[in-house]
Amino acid sequence: MAVSLHFLLILTLITGTESAGTISKVSVEAGASVSIPCPYSSQHRNNVKYLCEGYYWNSCSYAIKTNSQHESEKYSISDDQIQRIFNVTIKRLTVKNTDYWCAVEIKSGSDDRQYFHLSVTKGTPSLFVDDQKVTGFIGENMTINCHSRISGIIKWCKLHSTCVADVSGLIDGTTVTINMKETNVFSVTMSGLRPESSGWYYCAKGDFQMPVHLTVTTKPTGK
Repeated sequence: MAVSLHFLLILTLITGTESAGTISKVSVEAGASVSIPCPYSSQHRNNVKYLCEGYYWNSCSYAIKTNSQHESEKYSISDDQIQRIFNVTIKRLTVKNTDYWCAVEIKSGSDDRQYFHLSVTKGTPSLFVDDQKVTGFIGENMTINCHSRISGIIKWCKLHSTCVADVSGLIDGTTVTINMKETNVFSVTMSGLRPESSGWYYCAKGDFQMPVHLTVTTKPTGK
């Protein structure tokens, strides 16, 4: 075990990467919408997934489930069984919409769940991006600007993969470079995009994360 840990430490120092976590705290402006990706393990691909609202797990209430209505005026849910991530969107946020659980139904035991907190503000969020859904082209570069009003360590992470917590590093073979553009903005550039670069990522700074979904496709050719 000591050898393995030593190897991982060296790898982290060389590549600037570390294991990715999950989304646990997101800052959003009141009245806006936010999408939250919820990763799950491969053995649960065909299980029912759902969003539960409330601070305490034992008393939270169903908001939406994948085996019933997939969209309402307040919530929507979708399941990407290839990426092993289900996505929930919460609309028209208020200061009361703060505590949620991503959950997977387990027939023979307790449901798997992961808590996340929404910090709903009436002004500029603590950490946000221009758009939660972006598209890039194979072989080209993509830059995402992450705006922040807080201090802390900066990271760029991919769910089910790794984080870059330095000036540069690799995620699934794609080079990632992080630059401070302005006092309150850091940019993340992914170079030489590949089809496997598609997926859910997140900016992280301090205690906050902001999810971003990247779709990598072939660039259309004009006449």
